[in-house]
Amino acid sequence: MRVSSVMKPVAAVMLALSLSGPALAKPQVGAPAPDFAGVDATGKTWKLSDLRGKIVVLEWTNEGCPYVQKHYKTGNMQALQSAAASAGVVWLTVASSAEGTQGHFTPETAKTFVQNSKAAASAVLLDASGAIGKAFAAEVTPHMYVIDPAGKLAFMGGIDDNPSSDPATVKGAKNYVTAALAELKAGKPVSEAVTRPYGCTVKYKS
Repeated sequence: MRVSSVMKPVAAVMLALSLSGPALAKPQVGAPAPDFAGVDATGKTWKLSDLRGKIVVLEWTNEGCPYVQKHYKTGNMQALQSAAASAGVVWLTVASSAEGTQGHFTPETAKTFVQNSKAAASAVLLDASGAIGKAFAAEVTPHMYVIDPAGKLAFMGGIDDNPSSDPATVKGAKNYVTAALAELKAGKPVSEAVTRPYGCTVKYKS
């Protein structure tokens, strides 16, 4: 009787964990990307499901993060965004910093960021609640994701193979996002579909 009385609450906990598992599951390459609806700096709502048939890039950002600054101050991120747009790719920059934390955007500050940095993303999504970031298990800025036209996750990880905040390291680094987009455009599977993300931790709402 003593054993069974101990096992009952344990079993209850295990059942609760098993029921909550799907909600906590991390996205996986080859599986459908988590759907979301996010509002951009202009007030427009973007739904991932509405973008079916297009390649979509998600870029997590925090303008105060030196790793993000590495790619923006050198013009690297803007060049990637512009090249993607020219190829018909939808590029969504996501700001998941909570209110009162580094990198938090209001519509006004997001517009200022775009203007000052000359960013060329399709939109900047304001995710102060962290809902989109947590759905994708975004850990750092910049954390990058590429979604194929069928809505499946094709790539996730670091933007390149040099995990440094030094702007000089952009030159000569292998850019995983560029490679992933080129392979998808060629109708090929992404050869390096999961890479190690690096950067500042996403400042989620506690």
